[in-house]
Amino acid sequence: MKLWGGRFTENSSKILEEFNGSINFDKRMYREDIEGSIAHSRMLAVQGIIAGEEQKLIEEALGEVKSEIEEGAFTFNIGDEDIHMAIEKRLIEKVGPVGGKLHTARSRNDQVALDIRMHLKREGNLIMDLLRDVMEGIHSKSEENKDVIMPGYTHLQRAQPVSAAHHFMAYFQMFKRDYERMEQVMERLDEMPLGAGALAGTTYNIDRGFVAKELGFKKVTENSIDTVSDRDFIIEMNFVISMISMHLSRFCEEIVVWCTTEFSFVEMADTYSTGSSIMPQKKNPDVAELIRGKTGRIYGNLVGIMTVMKGLPLAYNKDTQEDKEGVFDSIDTIKISLLIFKEMFETMKINRNKMYENLEGGFINATDVADYLAKRGVPFREAHRVVGEIVVHCEINKKKISELKLEKFKEFHSEFGEDIHKKIGLENCVWERNSYGGTGREALAVQMANGKKYLNIIGG
Repeated sequence: MKLWGGRFTENSSKILEEFNGSINFDKRMYREDIEGSIAHSRMLAVQGIIAGEEQKLIEEALGEVKSEIEEGAFTFNIGDEDIHMAIEKRLIEKVGPVGGKLHTARSRNDQVALDIRMHLKREGNLIMDLLRDVMEGIHSKSEENKDVIMPGYTHLQRAQPVSAAHHFMAYFQMFKRDYERMEQVMERLDEMPLGAGALAGTTYNIDRGFVAKELGFKKVTENSIDTVSDRDFIIEMNFVISMISMHLSRFCEEIVVWCTTEFSFVEMADTYSTGSSIMPQKKNPDVAELIRGKTGRIYGNLVGIMTVMKGLPLAYNKDTQEDKEGVFDSIDTIKISLLIFKEMFETMKINRNKMYENLEGGFINATDVADYLAKRGVPFREAHRVVGEIVVHCEINKKKISELKLEKFKEFHSEFGEDIHKKIGLENCVWERNSYGGTGREALAVQMANGKKYLNIIGG
């Protein structure tokens, strides 16, 4: 008989058990379920709701159940419905009716809310560790390549020259914000829900603060209906993971492009590349492509839970059983993605010569020519027009701007002087952009120092 079967006169159908059960995916929360049950039992004993000897029996048996699960000796049965019922059933098998006292002053509604919050806290910390590792890898690669100059792009067209380190550190900033978002999610996760009961609280003299302290929560939830019915914290976790994945995907998209023969900016290590079953020359950036592809799946999990929640009346509804598979999948996907991205990126070879060669086309220093005139008092819009005319002239005559003689420059505007060629040299275009946050040598040094300081703050 089901632990809730007293009201029923017939057994559940097999197809109902298959359809209704969640144990196949929520069994990964066994640690949280057992830890929460032990804390709950201790509170019941402290409050005199169960006897101290009964609590000791329960806690000892729960420890044995945990060992059985971890040693592979525990049988997960779809008929038990979920991890909560499976563990409680095994507890009762071990200690008899005393085990049935564990669920006093508790509902599966607040129990599952506790388990998922604890699980997300655990997994969130692991994701933050991996995210920090990625930022560390980006910072190290940037430090190694701080003197490398490459084209900066807008619309995938050459725009202005930048340092490779500056380009890489753009992603450092994105992941830094992701880390901060995860910190905020972890803060909101840190509310202990047990004691809300099914939806209305309980008549027992429980001490929710005691359980919160036992389990390491900062505080308890404020409203029992909200506690068991909302899953905004799962949505937030899905969202932050989606943001991390989106930023990984953007970086991977660039790496895929950079690996092409047409760019050849980088070369992937053999250990993180694959080949073709028919074309022997191929070396494919499959890791980057797969990370990019898995982002769509992670987005789907976010949309899925938001769609589940959008029309639910208060309080608890069975629909919310659908909250877990998606977030579990997103957690597992982002963890392996962060781990393999770090290793792929750290072993990726930078082709600095090819990056520099690609600076030569596309009039990438045109903005600096306009700035040159503007700094000499020419209105920027006039300077912009003049340089546009210079670009047209160079296109027609198949010349670079830097190949024009001073006399030709002066035909376009009298303010051009002897120093024009120095001012629009590619190195000068990069290293002189020292506004805060810019690609210039001084600005980059500040950016790198700030990045290192942040890494030290969040984890050494």
